[in-house]
Amino acid sequence: MSSTTSMQGAGFGDVRGLALLKQRAAQDPKAVTREAAKQFEAIFMQELLKNMRKATLAEDPLSNEGSKLGYEMLDTQLATKLSGAPGSLSDVIAKQLDRQMGLNPGPIPKVDKQALAKPVELNRPEGKVGPPQKAAANFVLQHTKTAEAVEQSSGIPAEFMIAQAAHESGWGRKEIKRPDGSSAHNLFGIKATGNWKGDTVDVTTTEYINGVARKVVQKFRAYDNYADSFKDYAQLIKNSPRYANVVAAGADAKGFAVGLQKAGYATDPAYAEKLGRVINTTLRLQRTLNV
Repeated sequence: MSSTTSMQGAGFGDVRGLALLKQRAAQDPKAVTREAAKQFEAIFMQELLKNMRKATLAEDPLSNEGSKLGYEMLDTQLATKLSGAPGSLSDVIAKQLDRQMGLNPGPIPKVDKQALAKPVELNRPEGKVGPPQKAAANFVLQHTKTAEAVEQSSGIPAEFMIAQAAHESGWGRKEIKRPDGSSAHNLFGIKATGNWKGDTVDVTTTEYINGVARKVVQKFRAYDNYADSFKDYAQLIKNSPRYANVVAAGADAKGFAVGLQKAGYATDPAYAEKLGRVINTTLRLQRTLNV
């Protein structure tokens, strides 16, 4: 005879049944919660039958102590047999016990990726993201697969590329535009210098000259799609000796950001610090969105 069968054979008020429950708890806690729930329901059912019986016996002139004892035993048996049926109260009790004991945490709430309203605090990368700004969340979701594909060929961490694209484009809200208002798909702010033969766009941008911010008009590269922007950026970083220290930093976020600034990727003297914060925010967004 199994221990589960032994438990079921013992009454809910039986000392032997309680001892069996304790013994079984260490071996099969989930089975114990089912049996405990059944016994809780049996207690409830017996109390219910007892109250119903009490009202009936009060009007029975033949009722005596012997008949009361007989009815009590009968009610105990009925309560035991009626408890534990599928869909009964014991099912509800068992589920609650499972959750309280950590055996079943219940359904995992889904993250509504499109209903994200609270702004991301870029100046507090250590803070909790919950939930992030819709534009930032959508930006990460939109470019994760492309960045991961480019990482396979370049070795540059996808989250670093996404973060830099986010920093340069303001999470996609300040993209470089063509004269007709359409996107130039230049997420990394790469200028049209050197041997670039593709399309270009003239943009008024902020450059730091001798530490002073100035507005200047410069030519930037334009792409047919975002994937080309990621590929061109990765090729620039990977193949240029200028960014050797950036590639060598590997998965070190601080080394990546500092390396870009020292290599002169941007003229902003606080570029590494700002990019580092966005990298941390991107990582937290990815964990929040589970991407």
